Amino acid sequence: MLGMGASFSSGTSAEAAAPSSGMYKLEIELKRGHNLAIRDRGGTSDPYVKFKLAGKEVFRSKTIHKNLNPVWDEKITLVVDSLSDPLYVKVFDYDFGLQDDFMGSAFLYLESLEQQRTIPVTLVLKDHQLPNEDLGCLELAVTLTPKNSPIEEQRDPAQGEVKTYRWKPYVNKTMLLRRSWKRSTKQQSMRLTEVHRKSQLWRGIVSITLIEGRNLTPMDPNGLSDPYAKFRLGPQKYKSKTMAKTLSPQWREQFDLHLYEETGGVLEITVWDKDTGRRDDFIGRCQLDLSTLAKEKTHHLELPLEESRGILNLLVTLTASAAVSIADLSLTPLEDPEERREILKRYSLRKSFFNLKDVGIVQVKVLRAEGLMAADVTGKSDPFCVLELNNDRLQTHTIYKNLNPEWNKVFTFNVKDVHSVLEVSVFDEDRDRSADFLGKVAIPLLNVRNGVQKAYVLKNKELTGSTKGVIFLEIEVIYNTIKAAIKTVVPAEQKYIEEEPKVSKQLLQQNFNRVKRCIMVLLSYGTYINTCFEWESSQRSIIAFILFVVVVWNFELYMLPLGLVLLLVWNYFFSSSREMSEASMETMFDWEDEEEDKEERDSEHKGFMDKLYAIQEVFISVQSALDEVASFGERLKNTFNWTVPFLSSLAIAALCLATFLLYLIPLRYLVLAWGVNKFTKKLRDPYRIDNNELLDFLSRVPSDVQMMQYYDLKMDPGQSPNKRRRTNPS
Repeated sequence: MLGMGASFSSGTSAEAAAPSSGMYKLEIELKRGHNLAIRDRGGTSDPYVKFKLAGKEVFRSKTIHKNLNPVWDEKITLVVDSLSDPLYVKVFDYDFGLQDDFMGSAFLYLESLEQQRTIPVTLVLKDHQLPNEDLGCLELAVTLTPKNSPIEEQRDPAQGEVKTYRWKPYVNKTMLLRRSWKRSTKQQSMRLTEVHRKSQLWRGIVSITLIEGRNLTPMDPNGLSDPYAKFRLGPQKYKSKTMAKTLSPQWREQFDLHLYEETGGVLEITVWDKDTGRRDDFIGRCQLDLSTLAKEKTHHLELPLEESRGILNLLVTLTASAAVSIADLSLTPLEDPEERREILKRYSLRKSFFNLKDVGIVQVKVLRAEGLMAADVTGKSDPFCVLELNNDRLQTHTIYKNLNPEWNKVFTFNVKDVHSVLEVSVFDEDRDRSADFLGKVAIPLLNVRNGVQKAYVLKNKELTGSTKGVIFLEIEVIYNTIKAAIKTVVPAEQKYIEEEPKVSKQLLQQNFNRVKRCIMVLLSYGTYINTCFEWESSQRSIIAFILFVVVVWNFELYMLPLGLVLLLVWNYFFSSSREMSEASMETMFDWEDEEEDKEERDSEHKGFMDKLYAIQEVFISVQSALDEVASFGERLKNTFNWTVPFLSSLAIAALCLATFLLYLIPLRYLVLAWGVNKFTKKLRDPYRIDNNELLDFLSRVPSDVQMMQYYDLKMDPGQSPNKRRRTNPS
């Protein structure tokens, strides 16, 4: 008996059933599906299959579009050391840009498989919420081989001869994934599958520049559209900005995606028309097979849309993999003297103008956590840790039934921007639903103290307050200063997956207060200057008058950046605002808990909701505008307050250079050179992405809100996890 949801096409004997312990190679061939569920409005589905073993995804098939009887013919080989955990098979309908629809699931019980024989298996798909619904079935071929099996023979059908293969079990047991409930929690938490590890590590980078679209199909009554494009490569997604009222949008956006497959994979592109208050209209789609493109070369492509008229203009470049790895503490890359020398040589000043995108590397040791929140009904959690650096994302294995997990893993990321923020989140794993959030910390790379083990107090999702638990990390950043300085004045990389902005009264009030605070600072300076004109203090007014006459009489333009340099130097030595006290940081904002948005009831009046859409758009626009204005003022202030010493030093260097040029070169020549550059920029590089160096520089300076989010909370000795364990042994 195989178990619920699966059946053999041929019988098995009790004597041949596999024992539940030992090392095994499991080979699965996903053949086809029959009569799968309809999930799309056209009466079809776009099915794909996921395999999960011990709660971890180990395989995802390709998507077969518009087919209820798909043929996959895909093979996967897994290494397992316990047969007590069934293989969980789930089928989904792929919806680009939306949440994929569930189409059914089934279990394959490994203990009932006959060994050393390929067995055809039929999995009947079920949904526990709709037990009587017919969801179709999947056809598989499964081969289970124990580690001590004799030499396997396989006949080559093309040549009619027998080829001999000897399979050797994978010996790195620390990288095996399983969840054996019959073993101790510590034992089952020590391993992570090689499949899971490899599925996280990308083999290359796809650099895409979306230039423009031409002759798109009009979707609005005015004969125009508001187009935007969506990109998908495997699980990665990117959404472009929306261009209003045009059929030939000029996007000029650049972004990178990861290559997980040696062959490259298929890049899926869809174009949509933005509609406020209703579902966006589909304009067209196209696909790009990356395996057909030569690597280390920029390809200029014009892709026609398949289901409508229109062309997309792209630049695509495939490059080799960046420095990314997952290892145990015993295999720490930077602790190997030879490897460390190679890394330091790679990012030395001599290599400053080679591969400008490779700024440096960061190594993160995720050691342990203490006193985590209990997310399960048993009073325990199944925590795992996720590390994110811009759009790079890696995660640890899961430690089951533990509030004080020890991961002891080392993660290495490539640094493309030294101003990036490392986000470390802790989640509780759940088998059949999304993981529960336990805590998070955000660490700017420029704030890292290399090689120092530090305990970080976990914060809530918004990073505005503490939650239960601490996490112990040791981080080291190595980067090239020249490359980091050059990267500072180019557009920053945007995160592809971000939450949509929501209407929030509290956030609107907070942004309003931030703008008010900046305006009040300017008004206070104006009031101070006005007191000099009003002669409220004779001594102050006399000094101001003499200073004004001397400066105006002798003013030269080079004195302007020189004055800013003197202001930065003054604040470096004498300003106390550079180091914010713990009390002022924690009381900067009076955060109120946002009320959870209530779900819309089916009986709610539709007309009322339609009227709210326009108000919501205006509300979000005002909210975002206030945030932009407040952030700009705060970033200017933080530049001169030496909040980020690297940026303030860079500002001094730039201002000194400007002082030198303005002193030696007449202003008219500098203005002429600037005008010639601006007028000829488009002619020299037609596909250049416009940017403002000053705004790009300021975007790297954290605002006051970001400073609060990055601030390290202090542990309360009375709430120490170790002390809690001593006082409460249960």
